[in-house]
This record gives sequence, structure tokens and C-alpha cells, in this order.
Amino acid sequence: MTLSLWLARHGSTEWTEQGRLCGWSDPPLNLGARTQAGLLRRRLAGLDFDGTWTSDLIRAAGFAELAGVTARPDRRLRELDFGELEGKTWSDLDTGVQESLAAVDGFAAPGGESVADLEARVDAFIGELDRGNHLIFTHGGVIRLLGRRRGLALAPAPGQMTILDWEGTMAAETGREP
Repeated sequence: MTLSLWLARHGSTEWTEQGRLCGWSDPPLNLGARTQAGLLRRRLAGLDFDGTWTSDLIRAAGFAELAGVTARPDRRLRELDFGELEGKTWSDLDTGVQESLAAVDGFAAPGGESVADLEARVDAFIGELDRGNHLIFTHGGVIRLLGRRRGLALAPAPGQMTILDWEGTMAAETGREP
């Protein structure tokens, strides 16, 4: 048996729709998230998981609840802490910050955390999982990080599901509907 990660990005918020960096800020889910959660609920109907997990932020935990999933919260599944950049849009950032953030490796948010810090906490979480299928409600940055480890340039939309086979070959599902 392998370790399969069923990664659900949290549903829409006003900030995600405006392209704002949410990080550890926790804007509430909007009405679009209810529709996304309903689609995900139907997709997951009848499936069994060896573990169900969620970031402790309400936009992920609340999305799991709306999708009809009882999930254990884990702080390590949070998005990158963007510190002073929280709430800013891409166009609000100066060119140097844009270039550093786009490069990913070596990025450290002023007053927040580095990508290396994010990697360390996500790795610690993944390292504790037993083999099997695990449903994880998390954030775009966490999913992008895990996708990069599999050679994928993922950009999951709010409410989107991505499936990664963590130990063997990789399989990923993408698309707007979960």
C-alpha cells in the first residue's frame, strides 16, 4: 500500500477572489465556497480514508465541515505566514519581492516565515502519516509545495482537489470541479 494524499484547497474567500495573500490571516469563506463544498461532498461520497486532516484555519476547517467531512486540525497544514505581506495583492508588491516569491526557493516573507520553514512543518506532518489514503484540507501554498516535490507546477483553484501518490508514481487530478 502506498501513501496517497487527497489534497483539497479551501473554498473561496473574498481575499482569494481579489488575489490577496491570505497566509495566516483567516478571511471567512464566501457563498462560492458553499457551492464548491457541495461539489466536493458529492465527489467524496462513499470513499473511505485512513485519515482526514485540516489546517486549523477556519477557511480550511470550515470548508471540510461544509463538505461533510470530520477532520482533525493540524497547525502544520497552514499556508505560508506572509507577515507584512498579508492582505496585499501581487501588484502591491515591489518587483524584488515579486521575483523572490516567484522563485519560491529562498523566499522569506518580511515579518513572516520562509519557504524553508513551511517545508519543514509540512514535511514533519507528512512524515507522521501511515500508508493509506489521507484526505487533507489545506491551502494553495502547501499544495504547490507538495506538487513541486513531484515535479508538478500546480496552481489549485479554491475548492479544487489534487491527488498525489507520495511514494511511487504520481497521479494528479486537476480542474475547477473537485
